[in-house]
Amino acid sequence: MREIFEAGAARAVITPPVGTCLYGYRPNWESTSVHDDLTLTAAAFRHGALSALLVTVEVGDIHTDLCDEMRALLEKETGVPKAHILLSATHTHSAPNVSGMEGWGEIDRPFYEKILLPGALQAGRDAVNALRPAQIAIGTTKSDVGVNRREIHPDGSIGLGQNPFGAYDPEMTVVALRGTDGRGILNLIHYGCHGTASGLNREITRDWSGVMIDRVEKETGVLTAFWNGAVGDVGPRLTNGGTTGNLGYALELGGVAAADAMRAVRSLGGFHDGNLACFADTVRLPYAPTPSLDTVRRKLAAIENPDELINIDKLTYAHYKDVCALLESGVTEHPTHFAFPFCAVSLGDVLFVPTPYEIFSEITLRLRAYLPWPHTLSLSNTNGYCGYFPSQDQICRGGYEVDVFRTGGLYNLTENADQHLIDEVCRIVGGKE
Repeated sequence: MREIFEAGAARAVITPPVGTCLYGYRPNWESTSVHDDLTLTAAAFRHGALSALLVTVEVGDIHTDLCDEMRALLEKETGVPKAHILLSATHTHSAPNVSGMEGWGEIDRPFYEKILLPGALQAGRDAVNALRPAQIAIGTTKSDVGVNRREIHPDGSIGLGQNPFGAYDPEMTVVALRGTDGRGILNLIHYGCHGTASGLNREITRDWSGVMIDRVEKETGVLTAFWNGAVGDVGPRLTNGGTTGNLGYALELGGVAAADAMRAVRSLGGFHDGNLACFADTVRLPYAPTPSLDTVRRKLAAIENPDELINIDKLTYAHYKDVCALLESGVTEHPTHFAFPFCAVSLGDVLFVPTPYEIFSEITLRLRAYLPWPHTLSLSNTNGYCGYFPSQDQICRGGYEVDVFRTGGLYNLTENADQHLIDEVCRIVGGKE
C-alpha cells in the first residue's frame, strides 16, 4: 500500500501587552503600541510512520534552553519526535525578549510562559490535528528586499549599512501546500533578511515580513507564514541607504516583498505528491585554542566602566571575565568541539537546513551548490540561538557580527568553522560527489 504524504498548518496569535520591552537594540526599551499582531505558525507533515513539525515564531531569537523545553513539550503534545521539530524565529526586532543574550536584557518570562509557550502548543496540536493528504508546488523569484549590510567604509572598517559589493541570497521561495481536494493548506515563504526596517521603534510589529505575509494571504486566500533564511550579513534594503529606519520604512519595503512573493506564487509549478525525509545527527564544530591568562587579563584591563555597558560591549566584557575566571580556576582540560543536535527536513525537492545561528549568506549559497536538492533553504535562528556565524573570508574584516562570533560564548570556534559546518551538513544529508 502506498504511503500518503500529509500536511497541516495552524496559527496562534502571540501578541504581548503594550509596555512589553522590545528586543534587538537596547535593554528595557518599552513598547507603546501594537501595529500588527505577532503570530506563531506550525506546519505539520506526515508520510507513513515519519512525521515532522516546522514552527516559525515572530520574535527575534529564542534561547536554546527555551527551544529545548518547547520542543520537548511539543513532542508530548503532538507525538512528533523532538528531533524532527524545527523551531525558528523570524528575527523581528520589535517583539519581546526571549533570547536572553548577555547585554540585551533578561528573558521576558511572563511572555514566554503565558503567551509564547501556550501558543506554540496550541498551534502544534492544531496543525497535527489538521493533517490531510496533500500536494506540494514550489515557486521562486529573485528579490532585492535584502542587501549585504556589512558596509565597508573608506578606511576599510566595517559598519552596519548597505554593502553593494557583498554577498546576499537573492532567492525568494514559496512552498505551497494544498489538500488533494484542491483546498490550500499553507504558503511557506522563505527569504533571508534581518527584521530591522522599523529601527529603534516602540511599536510591536512583525516588521517588513508582516506586510508581505498579509498581502499574500489576502491574494491567495491561504494561510501564509515566513521562515527566515541567511540573515547574518543581510539587512533590509531601505531607501535611506541603511538597514534600519522606522515603521514607515518597514511598510514600504514590505510592499516590495509582497510583490516579489506574489511573483513567486504565480511561478508555482504544478502540484504533485510530496514526500517527507528527515536527516538527524549531531553537528560538531571545532573550538579554537584557549587564549593565555595574560592575554585575557589585558583585554579585561582595557575595558572601562563595565557596569555601564550594554549590548556588544557588555557581551565582550562578560566573555573575557568568564574566560579569566575559568583560567584562574586552574582548569587545564578544555572541550575540543561544540556539538549541537541537527535535523534537516526534506519535502521532496525542498531541503530545510537549520542552524542555531545568524548564518552568513555565502554559507547558504555554498550549501545550495553542494547539495543535490533543487531547493536548499537554510533556516537561521532555529532550535536555539548561538549568535552570528560568519564565513571565514569576513572574519579578517572584523565588525559587529565578527565581534559577537568571537565573544558570544566561553569558547571560540575556529575561523574556518563555516567549512566544518558545510562538511557536517553534507555528511549528514549526503552532498554531491
